[in-house]
Amino acid sequence: MDPRPTDPCRWCGAGEGTVVLDLGDQPAADHFPAADDPGPDPVHPLRMWLCGTCGLAQLAEDPTTPEEPRGAEPDALVAQARDAVARVEAAGLLPKGGTVREFGSPHGGSWLDLLGAAGLEESAGEPADVVIDCFGLMHAADQRAGLAERVAATAPGGVLLLQFHTLAAIVADGGWNALRHGHFAYYATPVLARMLDELGLEATHGFLFDLYGGTVLLAARRHGVEGPRDRAAVDALLERETALGVTDPAVVAGLEEAASRNADALRAHLEESRAARRTVLGYAAASRSVPLLNRAGIGADLLPAVADSSPGKQGRRFPGADIPIIAPDAVAGRRPDEVVLFVTDMLAEMRRRMPEVEAGGGTWVVVDPVVRRVAPAR
Repeated sequence: MDPRPTDPCRWCGAGEGTVVLDLGDQPAADHFPAADDPGPDPVHPLRMWLCGTCGLAQLAEDPTTPEEPRGAEPDALVAQARDAVARVEAAGLLPKGGTVREFGSPHGGSWLDLLGAAGLEESAGEPADVVIDCFGLMHAADQRAGLAERVAATAPGGVLLLQFHTLAAIVADGGWNALRHGHFAYYATPVLARMLDELGLEATHGFLFDLYGGTVLLAARRHGVEGPRDRAAVDALLERETALGVTDPAVVAGLEEAASRNADALRAHLEESRAARRTVLGYAAASRSVPLLNRAGIGADLLPAVADSSPGKQGRRFPGADIPIIAPDAVAGRRPDEVVLFVTDMLAEMRRRMPEVEAGGGTWVVVDPVVRRVAPAR
């Protein structure tokens, strides 16, 4: 296995490190071709590389041109945003009458309404008192430039809020399919804290959420700036993730085994369902499901269709897997025995929105991080 990326480290420029996950050639997870597009779909190397100098996990290379569509915002993400703003406000980080700037992402809705209700006004272009980035920084191919842009957008006495799916949770859950083209970096909290420090900021608060198995929100201010701090919470996060070995290539490389185990388990489950003549559909044409379906070699013969609430994806198909994407309304008419849910955080929402699945005798099956049938609601 080649230990070098195509390009130097996206943060520190070093060239020495380790490939910790190699998914081979994969279609771009943001490219959902039209249903009548015959293909073949282009594929590209998909590898996670861990820098031996700074410890940043990142894409080893990415020759794609990401144009990730904004999907429908899950209820779990909306609820987490409300919780996050409430906790940040309670920590004294949202100055009444201050300004806010948001760096957007295709993975989350805007926090501006919530922050407006907390007494902030959107910045007119000048550095803001509060800068929020929710799952956005990972889309910057040049990580140093991307973080520097966010720091520059923060007023001298302001606070920068960075939310990310922590690498510690990805490794602990075996969430290998978090790796995808267009997502250039995967942050362990100790690594991101050091990145902030290099640009003159101190991580002053750390908030941990259950979303995606472990989502962290770091608050940071410039060194020497007065303001509230909760170093105990930050230190607890740093110590916990360091103890988990998030910068140890041998530990992070456990994702390779998880990829094989997870993909094999899903294929075996679908083959068993086909043999038992159970009808199966999927839900959520999420980008994380693209490498899973392709790694497992699953096509429409095992999974005839996947429903998704995003109008921009309906009438299209999965790249590589060639599985059609349908509207949610079509699920009830097919009365499936099973619905495979590709985003576990959506389970409660989908059971509420699509009660007809279980009312008709069907079962939800979650696949992330492990394949399991969900017991019927009582």
